[in-house]
Amino acid sequence: MMHLGLSITYALALVTGVLAVPSQQLDTRQQPFKSTAITTHAEPWAIAFLPDKRVLVTERRGNLILVDPATKSKSTITGTPAVAYGGQGGLHDVALHPNYAENSIIYISYAESGSGGAGGAVARAKLTLNTSGGGALSGVEVIWRHSQKASGGLQFACRLLFGSDGALWISSGEINQMTPAQSMTSNLGKMIKLYENGTAFAGNPFASQGAIQSQIWSLGHRNPLGIDWDAQGRLWEVEMGPMGGDELNLIQSGANYGWPVVSEGRHYDGRTIPAHSTRPDITPPKAFWVPVISPAGLIIYKGDLFSSWKGNAIITSLSAQGLVRVTITGDTAKEAQRISMGRRMRGIREDKDGAIWVVEDGANGRLLQLTPN
Repeated sequence: MMHLGLSITYALALVTGVLAVPSQQLDTRQQPFKSTAITTHAEPWAIAFLPDKRVLVTERRGNLILVDPATKSKSTITGTPAVAYGGQGGLHDVALHPNYAENSIIYISYAESGSGGAGGAVARAKLTLNTSGGGALSGVEVIWRHSQKASGGLQFACRLLFGSDGALWISSGEINQMTPAQSMTSNLGKMIKLYENGTAFAGNPFASQGAIQSQIWSLGHRNPLGIDWDAQGRLWEVEMGPMGGDELNLIQSGANYGWPVVSEGRHYDGRTIPAHSTRPDITPPKAFWVPVISPAGLIIYKGDLFSSWKGNAIITSLSAQGLVRVTITGDTAKEAQRISMGRRMRGIREDKDGAIWVVEDGANGRLLQLTPN
């Protein structure tokens, strides 16, 4: 289920004594950047940059939009597959093949309908752009999908990220089924590592155990909605917890992150969940939030425009309606700043010049470019 209101989780925090960072310790300076609105979209979800500085934006109802920031114009890419729109489902992430400049291949993730409800899927296709604007996808091929489907339309996740070795990473949500996140015969609630054609990566920790197991890099995830590399090549992930207990994790090969066996939050019906400290065999988060922030996207900032943010995690927040900045020192992480944007914030990306781009969640969500004041 989705997060409840902040007031409920804050009351819970007062009872349990669990808060990620006391608010009085945070840097509360607001909007240390100039925010430039580029275009407006219907329920935008994700961003990807083309080599010519144009931007692909996904809209949850199934539209893939090409944006020209220079003219603030937008046009439609045709040929996207049908999506299961509803709840949290629809067209989700978009990523370019590492050799996009040569092969024009992109990847999209989305919720698809099927027996039992809906599940996440990842497809690749060739993108052909028109000289007059817009373009089309062709040769759409599903290369990965959830091993089961469910009703309710919740917690698909399916963020996409390529690594320096050319492998494709998929953050797989557990579609509100909970227990499959711990099952090695299900790819729900996992971090998935594949070759670019969708086959399991040979170096995965469970490669010898079976077809589904061979896809899995880590397990015990709930709704992992942000993934990115740091400068050292380490993978970080942010995910929504239940009622409390949003997490920032440093992802390690073969590690179990605990959901739904342990959590720093509670079930929505008030039932307790054992804390990570009760299970030393399970990897705890590097930071967690009670009350929730409802994380929806993540970058580890690597540019120079925001020099004091270099190496920090920047998280888009739905319920906190802004950005959450987290400092990372070695293997430790600590919230440092919340920046109010006045809207639920969804996707986030850093361009090659160091500017930060975000999309607002919901109807009339804007694509914004953030640059220093």
